[in-house]
Amino acid sequence: MNEIKKARRLIETNPESGAAKTLATLVRALESDEKFALADLYDLSYDDFEIAIGILKEWRLDRYYASKAKLHDLSMQMASMVRN
Repeated sequence: MNEIKKARRLIETNPESGAAKTLATLVRALESDEKFALADLYDLSYDDFEIAIGILKEWRLDRYYASKAKLHDLSMQMASMVRN
């Protein structure tokens, strides 16, 4: 199971836990470019820390693919402008 799904399940099943709050804050920070205190990750258990690191990896990979798609769209627009 991917880490984002693990985090969602953890947040849904125990939203008042410190880990759920930290992971939710991490996701909000990634989505909105808010600041996130990295030191908060060290308060997590090892398993929850691994989920947080997995979220970072998956988020970065998704952002790479989104950037690649935007570049492709722009390239297609430029190609149509050149043809005209």
